[in-house]
Amino acid sequence: MKFAQSVLDKESKPSILSHINFNLAVFCFWFSIYIYVPLFGVYLEKTGFSYLAIGIILGSYGITQILLRLPLGILSDVLYNIRKKLLILGFACSFLSGIILVFFTSFYFILIARLFAGVTAAMWGIATVMYSYYFRADQATKSMGTMQFNTVTTQFICMVSSGYIIHFHGWNLPFWLGVIASLLGVIFVWNIKEIHEREQEKPKMSFRKLVQATSKINGIKTITFLSFVSHALLFVSIFGFSPAISLSIGIAESQFIWLMFAFFIPHALISLVLMIFSIDPKYNRILLIACFALSAFFNILISEAESFLTMSMYHSGLGLALGFIFPILLSEVVRISPKELKMSTMGFYQSFYAFGILLGPMVGGYVAEIFGLRSVFTGAAILSSLSIFVFIIPNIKRWVFNKAELL
Repeated sequence: MKFAQSVLDKESKPSILSHINFNLAVFCFWFSIYIYVPLFGVYLEKTGFSYLAIGIILGSYGITQILLRLPLGILSDVLYNIRKKLLILGFACSFLSGIILVFFTSFYFILIARLFAGVTAAMWGIATVMYSYYFRADQATKSMGTMQFNTVTTQFICMVSSGYIIHFHGWNLPFWLGVIASLLGVIFVWNIKEIHEREQEKPKMSFRKLVQATSKINGIKTITFLSFVSHALLFVSIFGFSPAISLSIGIAESQFIWLMFAFFIPHALISLVLMIFSIDPKYNRILLIACFALSAFFNILISEAESFLTMSMYHSGLGLALGFIFPILLSEVVRISPKELKMSTMGFYQSFYAFGILLGPMVGGYVAEIFGLRSVFTGAAILSSLSIFVFIIPNIKRWVFNKAELL
């Protein structure tokens, strides 16, 4: 299936400084809501919450994303001139989230703070599509690889620095750093150079028709399901219960930095490779099958790990697998989206994968409460294995193998 490429004015080509400014805005975007995440589960446990309560708080980050990402995407397609304002609103929400976490420790206030953080994350689709216009239509993998590399690098910095910050300065400093990053992010977003398609090419469609047209895009449902699974795996493991299971086998909090290194170095390197080199879309399907199989394999190993060395090795393998999955799926969303539905498609994709962010930790918390922490990773392995059936059973949705060679 072929779609028309975006028509951009030659004089609107972004400069290197525009790229730098945009990526600094993205850095602040993720830093503001991730600087405290690495040990947030441990913080909640030390505050006195049960595994179930921790799972609810961690999963609540996905609730506002589920509610907002699709309508935001559609509204942004129709009202494309407000995209910068929406990103600024996102930073305002991360500012409020950090302030609440500084001053309150009750379950409901922390829950509200994470809901605000979810509002910020809901704006991510806007950022990805805005940045995709900085590249030609045939460079979708490169543009999304760049965004994924920035995302992973920021998360990696948060992961390796958070423990030291907390150890030397206490729990409140990461929250304050998130607040500061939010304010800096507003400045960078204000200076973003926007590139639009020519206004006369924008279709006039109702909200309902935009939703219907988006849901009918060939391949979007398959990509969305796979992203739902991969985000559930991410937020069950390194952003969820990996620190807790590490503590349970005697790994000290001071060693968590090496566990984060183990996960994020291969994760970031793969994003860097995909940023530099383009992969022919015809290889995406086999890569995804292999990576979901590897994810299942390493989750099983994590559930059986007994030492710091094995735990680090298995998280390294998991980081490698997920490092391929995220940018490939994201590039496919950009690639299959017709120009008039780019934001709507990204909103659809991200709204539904936010269910993984919500349900992964919540179900994981329930499983941990009933069956123990090791069962969380066994369940993640089963979920990853089941996702492979999307590829290997031809009778499940014939459009999985479409003429566009999607996946």
